[in-house]
Amino acid sequence: MRTIRVTVWNEYIHEKDPRIAKIYPDGIHGAIASMLGREEDFEIRTATLDMPEHGLTDDVLNTTDVLIWWGHLAHAKVSDEVAEKVRQRVLAGMGLIVLHSGHLSKPFVKLMGTICRSKWRENDELERIWVIEPGHPIAEGLPEYIELPKEETYGERFDIPKPDDLVFISWFSGGEVFRSGCCYNRGNGKVFYFRPGHEEYPTFYREDITRILANAVRWACPRMITPPTFGHYEAIEHVKDKFEGRSMEERTHATLGKT
Repeated sequence: MRTIRVTVWNEYIHEKDPRIAKIYPDGIHGAIASMLGREEDFEIRTATLDMPEHGLTDDVLNTTDVLIWWGHLAHAKVSDEVAEKVRQRVLAGMGLIVLHSGHLSKPFVKLMGTICRSKWRENDELERIWVIEPGHPIAEGLPEYIELPKEETYGERFDIPKPDDLVFISWFSGGEVFRSGCCYNRGNGKVFYFRPGHEEYPTFYREDITRILANAVRWACPRMITPPTFGHYEAIEHVKDKFEGRSMEERTHATLGKT
């Protein structure tokens, strides 16, 4: 069984507030790591904004198969250099799962190429997450829909590119709908945006939410690929010598394999 190396990144700012700390005493990253840590094929580590290089050193990124990202208050505090390194790693094959307000994070915006904004409000509303692609790997083991009794509300228009696959759509009791499970291919990497996860609700302790994240990790995990070659490249055959002295008709026949 292959081990999937997962790094859970979090700003770890909201949880310094005692009110939020009661919900996530080990931080949102700690809750996600604890829940996903029960998966036998996952190797989990965490990183936070206040660590050197935000915990995302070259060594960490180069040994991460899937990066999970939660951010909200401090998008601007993430260095452009680290954000670009994350983008480059995704293009090279690393999976990226972006949660909740992370849609405005620098790496996600860089990868999407749009402003990635939406409507929102905090009003303790019901969120019903509909599975609209039940055959997708991220939806494996889920019912037709799941309900979160209280969550922050997001609403369309969500300014993102059209997803390659749209797995979930959310409906809120205030009337909004939202594309809440969006899959993208970027270079050799995969990106999944998942909407729920406001810091004031214990969403990341739920078994169904954990199942979605675990499925997403396995979906986004890099597959073995033939490394592409870029730039100047020597010819495999010396075509010029092969056709030297032949007429155009003879060259055409030789190219088509005719005698």
